[in-house]
Formats: sequence, C-alpha cells, structure tokens
Amino acid sequence: MADYRKTVEAIGKLTPEQYRVTQQSGTERPGTGALLGNKEPGIYVDVVSGEPLFASADKYESGCGWPSFTKPIEPANVAELRDASLGMVRTEVRSAHGDSHLGHVFDDGPRDRGGLRYCINSASLRFVHRDDMQAQGYGDYLPQVEEVA
Repeated sequence: MADYRKTVEAIGKLTPEQYRVTQQSGTERPGTGALLGNKEPGIYVDVVSGEPLFASADKYESGCGWPSFTKPIEPANVAELRDASLGMVRTEVRSAHGDSHLGHVFDDGPRDRGGLRYCINSASLRFVHRDDMQAQGYGDYLPQVEEVA
C-alpha cells in the first residue's frame, strides 16, 4: 500500500490558491476551477498526499460551479466532518491521510446514483489520466475508470 501523507515538501510545491484551499479550508470561486469541465477518463487524487479520492466515472455536471462527484473512489480516503462556519451547518470533506480541505458533501445529488453530491475544489485535486494511472501507481483503480466515447 502506498504511503499517502502530508509532507513539508508537498506543501512547499502548492500554488498560493492550492495552499489557501487545502491548508486554510478556503473555497475557490465558482466556475473558475481548472478541473470543472474535465471530461477525460482517470482519477482525481489529493494534490498534497496523492491519495485516490474520486473517479471520472462518478463525476457529473451539477451546475454548482465546482467539480461534483457521486461518491469517493476509496471511502477510507475521505473524511467527513461537521462544519458550522458561515452561519450554516454543512459536512466538510477532507482527505483522510493528507488532511487537505476538499470541499463539502450535500444530499442533493442524483437519486439514481446514491443521492450525494461531493462538491470539490479543483485546487485540492490533481487529475491522473487513465493512460498514466499504471505508471503512477494507481493501476488498481483502472476498473473504476470508464471508457469515454
């Protein structure tokens, strides 16, 4: 099993926006994330630790302005915490090993796919294309990545 964790080196490689989002629980402006419109096959991993978080097969267009997913690719890699900031109660999503702030999960997702919407900041993710997954150590997740016609 890979060693997914937060390191000083990984933190030092973050852009200011990635640092603000992942380490200071920030939120990127809606509609601005680099991965919002990505439709390529692959997986999304924590930009800090590299732990696998979401598969392209579970990504959908929710219209909320951030990449949305119906479920994590590896549930043990996603921690859900109560967030009472901004005068409302929400469920924050963090990477379990890297402790990166990812976004929030809501119960207004597609009913036929479980009903959840993981609303995730692009700045907290690194996309690994299907063609690169084996070489980067994510080959076990290839069956969870769909073919794109």
